[in-house]
Amino acid sequence: MKNISNESVLEALSRVEEPDLKKDMVTLGMIRNLDVKGKEIRFTVQLTTPACPLKELIKERCMTALHEDFGTDIQVFIAMDAEVTSQRNIGPVLPGVKNIIAIASGKGGVGKSTVTSNLALALSRNGAKVGLIDADISGPSIPTMFGVEDAQPKVTVVDGKNYLVPVEKLGIKLLSIGFLAHGDTAVVWRGPMMSSALKQFIMDCLWGDLDYLLIDLPPGTSDIHLTLVQTVPLTGAVVVTTPQKVALADAAKAISMFGQTPIKVPILGIVENMAYFSPPELPQNRYYIFGKDGGKKMAEKYELPFLGEIPLVQSVREAGDGGVPIVMHEDELVSQAFSSLASNVAQQVAIRNADLELVQA
Repeated sequence: MKNISNESVLEALSRVEEPDLKKDMVTLGMIRNLDVKGKEIRFTVQLTTPACPLKELIKERCMTALHEDFGTDIQVFIAMDAEVTSQRNIGPVLPGVKNIIAIASGKGGVGKSTVTSNLALALSRNGAKVGLIDADISGPSIPTMFGVEDAQPKVTVVDGKNYLVPVEKLGIKLLSIGFLAHGDTAVVWRGPMMSSALKQFIMDCLWGDLDYLLIDLPPGTSDIHLTLVQTVPLTGAVVVTTPQKVALADAAKAISMFGQTPIKVPILGIVENMAYFSPPELPQNRYYIFGKDGGKKMAEKYELPFLGEIPLVQSVREAGDGGVPIVMHEDELVSQAFSSLASNVAQQVAIRNADLELVQA
C-alpha cells in the first residue's frame, strides 16, 4: 500500500478521466485545495459548469481510485465546486460574459422563447449567472413570459456614455424591444434598424459578469442572425424544433445557416419541443400529436447532440402566460425535462470550450 502524500494522491487521481472531456482530472486542473493529514484526504473538484450532470459519477471515480491505492480505511472529503469555462478573448464587447449562446428555430411557433426562458432559469437555478436578450424585434415575448411587460430599463452614464441597464427578474438579466415599445404597438422596422437595435442591446448595455448570455433569435434566417455573428463570437447555437415534418424542414435550414462559411457557428445540439402531450389527469400517458422522435432523428442525421425533449403540457402555457416560467413551479415532469436540458447544454458548452483549448494548445 502506498504512503499517503499530496504527490501520491495526485498520482491516483490522474487515473480518473473526466467523462466528457476525455482527459484526466489532474491534467485538466480540476483538483484544487488538496490537503493530506495522515489518513484524511480533503480536496475540491472544480467542475466546468455548475449544471454538470456527471458530478456524482466523477466523485465516485475519485473515491474508487483513492481506495484502490490507499485502502478503504482512509477518510476522503470531496467538495464539488464549479467554474464555467470560456474561450472568449476579453475585449470591449461583453468583456464579462463567458459564453454567448444563440437559440434558433428556423420556424416560428415551435416554442423557442418558452424553451429559452426556462433554459435560462434552469441554468440559473444550478448556480450560473445568466442573461437573456430577446432578439425577436418584431415579436418580443420574453417580457410577458417573465411578467415584466411594464418594466423599463434604466439608463446610466459610464465615462460619458449612456448605457442601458438590463431589467432583472428571477435572477435573470433581461433586455427586449418589448420594454421600449409597450402594449400592442407594432415595431415596423426594416432590417438595418432591427440590426442596429440588436447591436445596441449587446454593445450599449451593462451586462456585467455572466456565465451564459442567451440570445432568443427570431424565426428564419435574416439580417438579425448575420448581425449577431458579426458582432460577437458565439460559443454555439441551440436549435429548437417540434417533431413534425414542416418544423424539421425549417430547423434544417437553421442548421445549414450556422454551418455556412461566413458564419461557422457550432451547433451545441437540438431540442425537441412539444414532443408529446400528457394530460394533467393522466400525466404518465403520452400522445404523440406532432409525430414521434423527429428532433432525435434529425440530431442523428446531422450527427449533432440531442439535448432533450420537452412535453406539451398545459401548465407550460399557463406558466408562460402568467409571467413565471414553469421551471419555477416545480412541476415534476416538465421541471425535470428543463433541468436535464440545462445540464446537457452546459455539458456541450464545456466540451466545445475544451476542444478549442486543445486546438489552440
